[in-house]
Amino acid sequence: MLKWNDILKFAQQANPTPDKTVEKTEKEWRKQLTLEQYEVTRLHGTEQAFSSEMCQLFEAGRYACVCCESLLFDSSEKFNSGTGWPSFTQPAKDNAISYHLDNTHFMERVEVRCNCCEAHLGHVFPDGPAPSSLRYCINALALNKISAVADSNSNATTMELATFGGGCFWCTEALFQRLKGVATVVSGYSGGETKNPNYRQICTGKTGHAEVIQISFDPKQIAYAELVEIHFKTHDPTTLNQQGADKGTQYRSAIFTHNAKQQQIAQQILDKLQAEFEQRIVTEIKALDSFYPAEDYHQNYFNTHKNQPYCAFNIAPKVDKLQRKFAEKLKI
Repeated sequence: MLKWNDILKFAQQANPTPDKTVEKTEKEWRKQLTLEQYEVTRLHGTEQAFSSEMCQLFEAGRYACVCCESLLFDSSEKFNSGTGWPSFTQPAKDNAISYHLDNTHFMERVEVRCNCCEAHLGHVFPDGPAPSSLRYCINALALNKISAVADSNSNATTMELATFGGGCFWCTEALFQRLKGVATVVSGYSGGETKNPNYRQICTGKTGHAEVIQISFDPKQIAYAELVEIHFKTHDPTTLNQQGADKGTQYRSAIFTHNAKQQQIAQQILDKLQAEFEQRIVTEIKALDSFYPAEDYHQNYFNTHKNQPYCAFNIAPKVDKLQRKFAEKLKI
């Protein structure tokens, strides 16, 4: 698994050796690509944010370079960053991408290119989800989606989504990031009426939204029922619109289901666990209507702010408890 130090080493010293090299003249690239693809990949352009539906596509498959068809990313590493561009936590292979320091636009960034043909893809940042903490921010115009191979040799995994509310999303995000089978966790807002809410609006308690996390998980490694049970056992589902000192409808206990099967499973788990609580479980279970990713600074919060007082005194003990109670379900 690549980490930020690996990225900097590649960018500052030498990139990995590619599996192949593809070279064409500019005339040949112009003939092969659309004008928009050419401007992004060969002229280092950037497409408009939220201009592609690819940001919201999470079905199994792979992503290849639009210029040379070299494999770049797998859908298992794709997550909703809320930035408006397709985002990934890792490349398909360590040598699929080349890295280049980029000081344009008065910013210090690391540009990523296809390591085979030098097509500009986008940039990589150290603010992604655990465990890599990387966010490959990629232009959709630079990618060609390849459907999952349907034969017996395919290792493609169909990821599923779960959306839970259990108080402050900094807390719930930190817990579910550590579970085996969980690919990404995105903090956000669901359950209300306000379109595209921001954190300031959420804090008023008037949007109807709850602070939630949306989890992308591999059902072959961890079942939805297991996630639901862990959710019930890692927050207090019996306090209405409150978790500890955090009070308001935005902190309510909730499960927003993605299909009828999830709805049934969530209700069954609630009924099964009710006997373990003295008070009535008040967790809201309803079909997900919409999910709005929270602002970038909320994502991966605990992992990047462990020494902050709220994190040290409120979240760290919950992480310790998770490690003791669900040790067999944690990532190594």
